[in-house]
Amino acid sequence: MTVKELVDQFDLEVIAGPDLQKEIDGAYIGDLLSNVMARAEKGNLWLTVQGHQNVVAVALLVELSAVILVEDFDYEENAIQKACQKGVNLLKTGKKSYDLACSFYESNI
Repeated sequence: MTVKELVDQFDLEVIAGPDLQKEIDGAYIGDLLSNVMARAEKGNLWLTVQGHQNVVAVALLVELSAVILVEDFDYEENAIQKACQKGVNLLKTGKKSYDLACSFYESNI
């Protein structure tokens, strides 16, 4: 599944979407950046409540397909600008991480 297909299927808001054709390979949930760097895998989605520019740096480092900000949290403006410059997909939803992850699991993501 691509990020674009995910956005359409789960009604996610695209905040920065320079490459929505990236393929998705699993998901990681967490808010501690060092854990994401150590445990998330290339191609994963990252579900978090963190919206600052360090999220973009971690997404680049791990080569994530997209970051999904949950629970209607907002990205900081400098994070959005950095994501657009560096090609990182930033998505947003009002759903809780657990509920979204369950939906992903049911869809074999």
